[in-house]
Amino acid sequence: MGGFWPVPDALTYLAGSWRVERTVRDLASGAEGAFSGTTVFGRLDDGGLLHHESGTFVWQGVPRPAERTLRFLPGGARGTADVRFADGRPFHDLDLTSGRYMADHPCSADLYRGEFTVLGEDRWRTVWRVRGPAKDLVLTTDYAREG
Repeated sequence: MGGFWPVPDALTYLAGSWRVERTVRDLASGAEGAFSGTTVFGRLDDGGLLHHESGTFVWQGVPRPAERTLRFLPGGARGTADVRFADGRPFHDLDLTSGRYMADHPCSADLYRGEFTVLGEDRWRTVWRVRGPAKDLVLTTDYAREG
């Protein structure tokens, strides 16, 4: 694959439904898990997107239903996004204009560092590295557009 896919407007690109496959690796214990499901980016009245992810998370052989909601709001610069938790707290910025973006999110004593890469018109990936006193995780998520 030859590089990244530049996206002039993150919110326009993300809108719609995506098939999600995520692996979770605990580098300290060696434990592994996987999430499989769907993420829907639906339009909000303010021009942003409501991100709703739902599916099944399997950790150490035990499947559980899992879901999360985020808000992707228009960012400070054209084509960017301001990503927030469902309750409005800031999560990270997102700029896909080069097809690749790095974001940090400090959470208590932990640091979440995310790498976002757009692999094509209908494929993108995130890799979050989580480090802290009690965490040493890598979460890799692949998204493929549905429909």
